[in-house]
Amino acid sequence: MKKYEFLEHTADAYIAAYGLTLEEAFENAALAMFEVMTDTNLVKQKTKNMFKIYGQDECALLYNWLEKLLVAFDIKQMMYSKFNIEKIDKTKTGYGFKALAWGEKFNPEIHLPRSGVKAVTYHQMSIEKRENVTIKFVLDL
Repeated sequence: MKKYEFLEHTADAYIAAYGLTLEEAFENAALAMFEVMTDTNLVKQKTKNMFKIYGQDECALLYNWLEKLLVAFDIKQMMYSKFNIEKIDKTKTGYGFKALAWGEKFNPEIHLPRSGVKAVTYHQMSIEKRENVTIKFVLDL
């Protein structure tokens, strides 16, 4: 099964991320977002960071996950290429999970820039659970 694919969109990045589980699909959504920015095969897994993510529903959880990673890039210049999400739990106020992300500081000589991601959006965001999980979302470039 492929991890993600880029769908047709006039100006932004429209992505479909896949997984056997919701956790795997969230991991692949994060990988696809960084793939928009650079070739993630060139991002070494030198640093490990932990994230705690919460959201009122699964779409808000996805949005908050991608947004937290984008903020880590914007503020700390961290590029990530590997993700591990522990079990997504239902809480009293929605959903939450803990995740690890491995990567390194952005270096334009190694991580050739592709497109800058300005923001994660709710536009065309969907989470479909059948035999597998398909997540679709748009990144504002």
